Amino acid sequence: MDKPGEPRLTSLSHGGGCGCKIAPGVLSQILQASASRLPVPPQLLVGIETADDAAVYQLNDEQALVATTDFFMPIVDDPYDFGRIAATNAISDVYAMGGRPILALAIVGMPVNALSTATIGRILQGGESVCTAAGIPVAGGHTIDCVEPIYGLVALGLVHPRQVRRNAGARAGDVLVLGKALGVGVLSAALKKQALDAAGYQRMIATTTRLNTPGPELAALDGVHAITDVTGFGLAGHALEVARGAGLTVALDWNSVPLLPGVAQLAADGFVTGASGRNWAGYGADVALPEGFSDTQRALLTDPQTSGGLLVSCSPQALPQVLAVFRNHGFADAAAVGEVLEGPARLLVR
Repeated sequence: MDKPGEPRLTSLSHGGGCGCKIAPGVLSQILQASASRLPVPPQLLVGIETADDAAVYQLNDEQALVATTDFFMPIVDDPYDFGRIAATNAISDVYAMGGRPILALAIVGMPVNALSTATIGRILQGGESVCTAAGIPVAGGHTIDCVEPIYGLVALGLVHPRQVRRNAGARAGDVLVLGKALGVGVLSAALKKQALDAAGYQRMIATTTRLNTPGPELAALDGVHAITDVTGFGLAGHALEVARGAGLTVALDWNSVPLLPGVAQLAADGFVTGASGRNWAGYGADVALPEGFSDTQRALLTDPQTSGGLLVSCSPQALPQVLAVFRNHGFADAAAVGEVLEGPARLLVR
């Protein structure tokens, strides 16, 4: 049943969506010793060493298990939409490794004294609708009474060991392709301040609930060398992870980066998230910006993307196939946005 005077979901959380992530510099300090402490069996094909999207464990010669978890606080006030966005974001990490999802487990933390059972139920229904679209069951989960509302999934998938695509496989000469337009963090900041119109909200929901289904088909292409998804650390942060993983320079052509309609003006009007500044503070020393690059452009470069697009590193010869795969899955904004160069592990913006 509904609770009288039930609060807006976003009013119950100090941050929303992937903007809730711990800042990259702080996270690096927290995790810096973990890789050396933990045992690494030979079957663990992907662990935490390059901050990849999911763990991958080889089961046999034909199958490897992709395992990931992702959850966050509300980025929107509509409970059904919140559930859809969170589930789409969680499943994306399976696609980013080249895997096909097989099942999910729900992660639910809710302030039961503040939210009605009907509202909490709608959040779960939103997540279930996305899992249905991905063709997987929600096979279980865990719930707790929590001060802030939290929802997400453990997502499991399968991939052929030879088709695992890490964020560290980029090669010099590769082209970078981005699957979705940027600006989700800006839209969420405007929404939280009640400055986002209905059309902007619909654009935000459309992009954040679009499953990154091209992942497995892209991973099957010989010319695709690396895949990741752009989420809380922004395009700059995740492109920098690709550069660091490969030990190469990633160059972004800023004028080629697609932006969601209206986002540039909203950012210029000051609708940016605190996470954007924290992102820059965490990795800005490894990013070279061109002369005259504005504060607004930098905010967009570091804008946290909730359920963002795939970032693909592929050979120039594979570029037409990569773009065709995106187009066939309905990703009209997919575009070549840069290249991988010989040089130190850094991000160069042109």
